Amino acid sequence: MPTKHEQIIKYIEDLHVGNKISVRRIAKDLEVSEGTAYRAIKEAENQGYVSTIERVGTVRIEKKQKKNIEKLTYAEVVNIVDGSVLGGKAGLHKTLNKFVIGAMELDAMLKYVDPGSLLIVGNRDQAHKMALQNGAAVLITGGFDANEEIRRLADELEQPVIASSYDSFTVASLINRAIYDRLIKKEIVLVEDILQQSSELSYLLIYDTVKDWNIAAETSGHSRFPVVDEVMRVQGIVTPKDTLGQDDDTTIEKIMTKNPITVALKTSIASAAHVMVWEGIELLPVVENRKLVGVISRQDVIKALQYIQKQPQIGQTIEDIVLSNFTEEKIDDRSIKLHGDITPQMSNQLGGISSGVLMMLITEAGYSALRKTKNSDLVVENIVIYFLKPVQIDVQLTVKSRVIDSSRKFGKADVEVYHGEQLVCKSLLTAQVLEK
Repeated sequence: MPTKHEQIIKYIEDLHVGNKISVRRIAKDLEVSEGTAYRAIKEAENQGYVSTIERVGTVRIEKKQKKNIEKLTYAEVVNIVDGSVLGGKAGLHKTLNKFVIGAMELDAMLKYVDPGSLLIVGNRDQAHKMALQNGAAVLITGGFDANEEIRRLADELEQPVIASSYDSFTVASLINRAIYDRLIKKEIVLVEDILQQSSELSYLLIYDTVKDWNIAAETSGHSRFPVVDEVMRVQGIVTPKDTLGQDDDTTIEKIMTKNPITVALKTSIASAAHVMVWEGIELLPVVENRKLVGVISRQDVIKALQYIQKQPQIGQTIEDIVLSNFTEEKIDDRSIKLHGDITPQMSNQLGGISSGVLMMLITEAGYSALRKTKNSDLVVENIVIYFLKPVQIDVQLTVKSRVIDSSRKFGKADVEVYHGEQLVCKSLLTAQVLEK
């Protein structure tokens, strides 16, 4: 039987897009405490089913699919620009395709305003009306208000009219930054992107027996299975090692590994890879609302990491910006060096190189050297810094990395950082190999 928390999540999912949600109403309708209702609403917000907007409340929105992750809903725009909704609240769940800054004559503006766009403009009533009539939402900047006609028209057409105290340039910058962040997130592969379909999911129940494990192993071709209870909550993991020497009628609950490590749908593949390497496990159950929704194997993770490496990056991360200033040069079959400039963006508050940037350069140099001897993906296990001297901005650095040990499962690289001829940092990087 589903828990109260799960019942509330299902109740919220079944609401029509645009409906307002309140803790008190849900607590009354489903006969639960307000604390339980509040926690469930926050979970629904994390899953992308609702959005909370200041001075409006919590609204059921359309859950965006990954392919549209770079687009924002008007409800999210309200939060980004610290705005207030003057009209058209029923359309807050809609997604905007583009935004237009209305710094032009009305006739010229008409060419750019179409359904799904957001017009960013000041106190221009005719522009507000024209945008709404053409299927666009309006964001009024400079702290100005909208007249009653515009408010009524927005409610009638279900196109939001939003007011913000920021100027047009600041508003456009905030929205553009939010879209840019979404583009970066779009390139991050999550567990949900590689998850096996439910029809392919193999699992055992706690009251199944070793005989059932043998049958499942023979029919599915797998040997490791998540173990669940009657409502699909994960209780354990069973492997061939657990069943070795056990009688056929021994229940799985007695021999399974209890309280296994699990991951969520929104966990990144990189995090899942680290967990698998550090814990030495081959299979991770994937849960949502504490229930099993799938599994990922080490092979799934490795394939995903290899896929990521082949994809073009659309949005630049901090790592991309830092490494774009450095070029790589091969010294020999076991050594490489990176050479580049330390820019102001890489500095700390004292004008020296940021420790995070330095660690990034050491990691990249160590990885690059190890890849010369290992045609596999790597996960850092530890980095030891032996000494570090101050490095100021606007200087050139050379990062040299040499492989000193390489085995089937591990790799070690000695990394040295030079400013001219002066050694400013020396470190040892150890990485584990993700076997193919």
